Amino acid sequence: MGILIAPLITEKQTDITDAMPTRYGFKVQYSADKTDIRKAVEETYGVHVLKVNTMRYSGKKESRYTKHGFVEGRKPAYKKAIVTIAEGETIDFFGNI
Repeated sequence: MGILIAPLITEKQTDITDAMPTRYGFKVQYSADKTDIRKAVEETYGVHVLKVNTMRYSGKKESRYTKHGFVEGRKPAYKKAIVTIAEGETIDFFGNI
C-alpha cells in the first residue's frame, strides 16, 4: 500500500481548492512524514510540490443502540495532508473515469 490512501473530495476541501486553486487534500498513512508525502504526490501526479501541511485525527468513540443491545466501537485514526503545488499546475482526480 502506498503513502497516499485517497484524495479528499469533500465540500470543505472543494471550497478550499476553489479559493486557492493550488491546494489539494489527501488522506495519507498515519506514519507518513512530509517528505514521503511530497515524493508520493510528485511521482503519482507529476507536479512540483511547494508545501505540505499535515493533521492527525484520533479515532473517535462510537456507540449506538440496536435491537441486539448496546454496541460500542471506535472509528479509525487517520492523517490528512494539504498539499500546495506550483502555480499553473493542476491535479485531475477524475481524468481516468
